[in-house]
Amino acid sequence: MKLNILIPTLLSTFLSLYVASSQPLQTTITTTTNAFDFDGHEVQPGIKYYVAPSQSNDNGGGLSLASRDGFCPPFVVQENSQLSKGLSLRFLPLDTKQNTITLSSDLNIVFNAATICVQSTVWRVSSGGSGSTDDMVTGRRYFVRSGGVVGRPGVGTVSNWFRIEKVGDIGYKFVFCPSVCSSCKVVCGDVGVFEENGRKWLAIDDQPFVFTLKKA
Repeated sequence: MKLNILIPTLLSTFLSLYVASSQPLQTTITTTTNAFDFDGHEVQPGIKYYVAPSQSNDNGGGLSLASRDGFCPPFVVQENSQLSKGLSLRFLPLDTKQNTITLSSDLNIVFNAATICVQSTVWRVSSGGSGSTDDMVTGRRYFVRSGGVVGRPGVGTVSNWFRIEKVGDIGYKFVFCPSVCSSCKVVCGDVGVFEENGRKWLAIDDQPFVFTLKKA
């Protein structure tokens, strides 16, 4: 009687082990969240890059700075000529310990250049006038201009933070939707191109400016 009880028990244990071991192995597939340049290399903080419009943009070159209404600091523009690479720029992430630029994370963008305005070339979002209003009120057109500061996340610098997000297979876009200030009310949106007075101004727009990055 004891033997009859022992055999089914051992057989049951063996079968359960076999069933468990015959199950397919669980594998974890990870997808990258890093931005890559045109040559397939990870985009790195502090390294200089040129912004080149993707094939979806019919005309225009790289990015540069231009005065709007004669006021300082200058605004970010796309060069009219396809042959112009514009100014090189650097990306400085909120997390200063990052070795690569990750998608959808807050970062500062700064041109590697000097201007006659003797102000920083850090990007920020502005209402576009000569004043210092940056209140993000709905209904106004908000342009990208220089004069921001690096770091110091909070209410005083909320207009200085951008993100890079993927578009299609190789393209990217700039997005303004900072998360550095939980109490701030901002108008989130893609960074596109607004044509006015013969210039291509970067501004918050429904149609994003799609680009690739090339190491300078």
